[in-house]
Amino acid sequence: MNSLFAKADAIKPLKKRRKTDRDDNRQKPSGSKESLHDLTLTSVARNTGLPKSLRPTSPPPEGTHAYSHVKDKKLRTQLTRESAQAAWAKRLVKDAELLLSEEKGLMEVEGAMEKTWRVGQDDITTSAGQEAARGRKEWRLDGGPYRSRYTRNGRHLAIVGKSGHVATFDWQTGTMHAELQLKETCRDITFLHDHSHFAVAQKKYVYIYDRDGVELHCLKSHIEPTRLEFLPYHWLLVSVGNPGYLKYQDTSTGSLVVEHRTKLGACTTMTQNQHNAVIHLGHQNGTVTLWTPNLPHPAVRLLAHLGPVAGVSVDGSTGGRYMATSGKDGVVKIWDCRNWNGAVRTWNARGGSAELEWSQRGALAVGTGGSVNVYVKPAIQTPFAGTVLPPLYMTHPVPHRPLTSVRFCPFQDILTIGHNDGLSSILVPGAGEPNFDSSEADPFENKRARREREVKGLLDKIQPDMISLDPEFVGSLAPEPKLTTAINDTHDIPFARLPRMERLRVIGKADETEDADEQDVADDGIGGKSKPMTKAEKEKKKMRGKNKSLKRYLRKQRKNVVDPTAVAVRERLARQRDERERAKAVSKGEGAPKSAALDRFKKR
Repeated sequence: MNSLFAKADAIKPLKKRRKTDRDDNRQKPSGSKESLHDLTLTSVARNTGLPKSLRPTSPPPEGTHAYSHVKDKKLRTQLTRESAQAAWAKRLVKDAELLLSEEKGLMEVEGAMEKTWRVGQDDITTSAGQEAARGRKEWRLDGGPYRSRYTRNGRHLAIVGKSGHVATFDWQTGTMHAELQLKETCRDITFLHDHSHFAVAQKKYVYIYDRDGVELHCLKSHIEPTRLEFLPYHWLLVSVGNPGYLKYQDTSTGSLVVEHRTKLGACTTMTQNQHNAVIHLGHQNGTVTLWTPNLPHPAVRLLAHLGPVAGVSVDGSTGGRYMATSGKDGVVKIWDCRNWNGAVRTWNARGGSAELEWSQRGALAVGTGGSVNVYVKPAIQTPFAGTVLPPLYMTHPVPHRPLTSVRFCPFQDILTIGHNDGLSSILVPGAGEPNFDSSEADPFENKRARREREVKGLLDKIQPDMISLDPEFVGSLAPEPKLTTAINDTHDIPFARLPRMERLRVIGKADETEDADEQDVADDGIGGKSKPMTKAEKEKKKMRGKNKSLKRYLRKQRKNVVDPTAVAVRERLARQRDERERAKAVSKGEGAPKSAALDRFKKR
């Protein structure tokens, strides 16, 4: 029976699948041509790989910082990796900018005799497309003069009149969100994180409304506000008013973060640098100050004009590098925010004070007198010593004086002008950014995308303490504090490594009487001459006087006040030191010192 089972292969395991051609190929000899298709030969290479430590690594990109001074290996590796990733991101952004090499959409002329500023709005509207031509509008309103403000994506517009007329709407579809008649003086308006909330600077306080015009909050800490700004990445509402206080209100928590007293009186001009969230203020004495929440004083104080400052604006296309100011003396100046070493360009504007605004592409709008003039790069950013006007790009007459505001619409070639008779929107070819980032500001976002962006903005909110003139310090290591002292004038010694007496001298709390015994140890000769001591002598005199009750008493009585008891004790120590010196001199065979005629009057 066993032999029968063995012949039938009953003791072998049964195959789970049937035999195929692939199994036949696996049994082919390695020398045959059909063995080249054997999957077992490539299975190891396909399913395995080298560890990360053995893989060939590309050299770090240019601009990567080396943290060789960091002793912690794990921290050093993490910092180096983050620096390399930041350098790669900058390189990718630079490559993406190289791909956008097409023209910016500026107007061009055929001959040298033609000028772009001669082209009027009728010709531009006729030549532009039907969708772009819808931006040319005129709003006739009775509550002027008016000021306007766009959302970050440029889809919604908010207007406010000085007599109390407030309205928010979608200017592309004509959908009205809210319209209010507050019946009191209103000076400025701004959107918060999106069009669902907006703040109005009214006569006494700042009020916050929702999209339907329902009053949500009254910020009574903001007294008589004149200008408002909102920092989107920090969720801070900034206001300045007639009392001269600059105040930061956190709109996510409702708390007042900080308030700065400018000490320069009422302020009616304010703007923000979108690159580093620094607030620029223009004052009545002609100075421009730059403020951050973590400094009680201005980070930069600049004397810009001889009269009151009328307008301030920062160029966002260059990363906040250039600032434009205008004064009531009729002068417009361009400043370089990297060195503040004089104005880059200066010219006189007709009509007195001017309103300023930079576009996303670096076009500067100057509203003065009865017209609005637009200047483009690179003429306004090229250093020029004279006061000649730069080449004019476009101009538009506005007969309704005074001009109270000029605002460029983001991602559109539209400039909205606020004046006494309402608002006027004109077309400025090449002013808007045609390529937008949908993760930052999407003009076509829906309700769901807006909610997700709001939640993400709250989670990624930046703390106010991180606002500074140089935003690149975030993620870097603070340098070690250096301090040059009298001990070593040629090298910088950290404060923590200084001796105790030197640290006390630096902070102004040193007591020079503590060096009396040290001087005794160092002075072994007569007449203050010191000689080097051996190691045994140093060890012998190292602990002299440390446990005496008199020294302990002096340490307890050490004060910054002249105490008669402490003075008497110091005199007693001085007499004992003199006696020791005389005894030492006698023991050396020098004999007793000669007595003088007046020694009898010395105190014993």
